[in-house]
Amino acid sequence: MDAVDQAILRRLQRDGRQTNRELAEAVGIAPSTALERTRALRARGVITGFHAAVDFERLGRGVQALISIRIRPQSREAIESARDSMAAMPEAVGVFVVTGNEDLLVHVAVPSTAYLRDFVLDRLARRKEFVDVRTTVVYDYVRPVEQSELPAEERADRRTSSR
Repeated sequence: MDAVDQAILRRLQRDGRQTNRELAEAVGIAPSTALERTRALRARGVITGFHAAVDFERLGRGVQALISIRIRPQSREAIESARDSMAAMPEAVGVFVVTGNEDLLVHVAVPSTAYLRDFVLDRLARRKEFVDVRTTVVYDYVRPVEQSELPAEERADRRTSSR
């Protein structure tokens, strides 16, 4: 990715609804170039889609939590099944398969702490394959707006340190 691709990516992450003409003007390129570059970013899989950011508080889901789950038996099938069932729950914001003591980390947004308690006790803790369920309430959630490649020197440092 060159500087133009990175500028396009930054602008689209801030506002994915802007017109191609607005994007081109902001980046300082021709609209045809902006369109071609954006299409190329999508074709390469850098841009995977356009999404609406939501305010959970305004949706009546002002309590967020991270739920760590340990699964037994620990097998690909059990973990993938649990991952998929958690992702299908309307309370789930994100589901991560992780390493360490837990197998899943689930980000949820719910209406209240009472709802969270009932969700954990009635829908998670009762599952026989979930041998440990730990909940951490989130006080603040800040999502960085922009994601891009690491600077070249940081990528080089990471490659050499992992050898």
